[in-house]
Amino acid sequence: MKHIKVLGPGCPKCKTTYTNVLEAIKQSGVEADVVKIEDIEEMMKYNILITPVLMIDDQVKVRGRVADINEIKSLLLA
Repeated sequence: MKHIKVLGPGCPKCKTTYTNVLEAIKQSGVEADVVKIEDIEEMMKYNILITPVLMIDDQVKVRGRVADINEIKSLLLA
């Protein structure tokens, strides 16, 4: 099972990233636990300076931009 975190304060880009993650999981059939982190203090623990951030299994995969569904599927299946 993959552990996915979407970090961002709730801006439109962060919401789109979260939606894209859910759709990518649905399309790929990968089992995943998805957590959306919006709390600034919690995000600071990850040393994040720019959002949105997509983390898969505690590794930053995408930072500062919205990842499209196909890109996320590729990351999930890698």
